[in-house]
Amino acid sequence: MNRTLISLTLATCLGFAGAAGAMTKEEHKAQKDKISADYKAAKERCEPLKDNAKDICKVETKGAYDVAKADLEAQYQPSPKHDEKAKLAKADAAYELAKEKCDDQSGNAKDVCKKDAKAAHTSAKADIKATKAASKG
Repeated sequence: MNRTLISLTLATCLGFAGAAGAMTKEEHKAQKDKISADYKAAKERCEPLKDNAKDICKVETKGAYDVAKADLEAQYQPSPKHDEKAKLAKADAAYELAKEKCDDQSGNAKDVCKKDAKAAHTSAKADIKATKAASKG
């Protein structure tokens, strides 16, 4: 269900990748409006779901929205800062989704799941910082 939103959003954003820096202000606004409309529609598709499936849907939808916005800004105003924000948005979205999926487990398995999610997030952020440092040096 939300995979459709993610696919559409990524496909739309990637469509602008070839025209990075050439996006007009009007194109940027139109794309931003489309991302917002897609997010609203995806949130509505989560409503009929129950329990943790609904929570996962909402977290997945919010993550896709945040990533799409960050990617759009990186394409509209290409810069190392916007690239880093896009990478961080992806890492944060993956972390939030992984944490939410852990809620389907219980006891030690849930604790291990959350620790694994945190470790993956910490590693992803460290990789982003290392890439940033390497590009400066």
